[in-house]
Amino acid sequence: MLPRKRKRLTPLNAVQSKPGFSPADTSGNLTVVLDRNSSPVSSKYFSEEPRTSSQLGTDFFNQPCISLAKSFLGQILVHKLPDGTELRGRIVETEAYLGGEDAASHSKGGKQTSRNAAMFMKPGTLYVYQIYGIYFCMNVSSQGEGAAVLLRSLEPLQGLDTMRQLRSAQRKGSAKPLKDWQLCNGPSKLCQALAINKSFDQKDLAHDTAVWMEPSSEAPGEQALVTAARIGVSYGGEWAQKPLRFYIRGNKCVSVVDKKVEREQATAE
Repeated sequence: MLPRKRKRLTPLNAVQSKPGFSPADTSGNLTVVLDRNSSPVSSKYFSEEPRTSSQLGTDFFNQPCISLAKSFLGQILVHKLPDGTELRGRIVETEAYLGGEDAASHSKGGKQTSRNAAMFMKPGTLYVYQIYGIYFCMNVSSQGEGAAVLLRSLEPLQGLDTMRQLRSAQRKGSAKPLKDWQLCNGPSKLCQALAINKSFDQKDLAHDTAVWMEPSSEAPGEQALVTAARIGVSYGGEWAQKPLRFYIRGNKCVSVVDKKVEREQATAE
């Protein structure tokens, strides 16, 4: 996961692209008391029934971290804005963070804080954290204490004009217009494009009415899956080089392509 910086800048303000669009407040820290011996904790956002018949349920998320990271590829992430606009993107890149044993994880050593509490909650819980005082990254808890999957890149499918406005709000006026494949090709970029901020932390993807996942008929085959080292985790020692990043080969929306690994995997096939 990306390191947390001490410097605090101006918080992200999502653009009001349409009448009635009112992004949730990003301020405030949740304090959660956790019991190591208890069952996975549920956040206050959890409900009993899924929002729609197409919404991926708890059973889908209830799998080991690496398995979940691979299973996410090809699935559709949806955010329904307050004005009813639905933003959709196909997941094309993920990273697995395996909990206490993983030196690159926010839950390294089993450390639990109010910030990373979602990592210790039931599978399917969103863990959203802030970097550089302004950007956000979106993760989903899996099986395993403190384990979670970082959603690293999406292929935008629906609501691209709104995504472009949301992204442009954080760019200099002289910057070139973003191409479609550039809208969500990075963990903070996808959060900007889908208006995801700290207020989504601890939400339940299996039951939430504003953010959820849907199954895709275009899930990649095994040969389309590339397994490589994670990005930006050099502080993790030997864990920095472990093959815990997964992406769809040939998809232009992937944030970082590892040509060497792709050649090696192609040769092995």
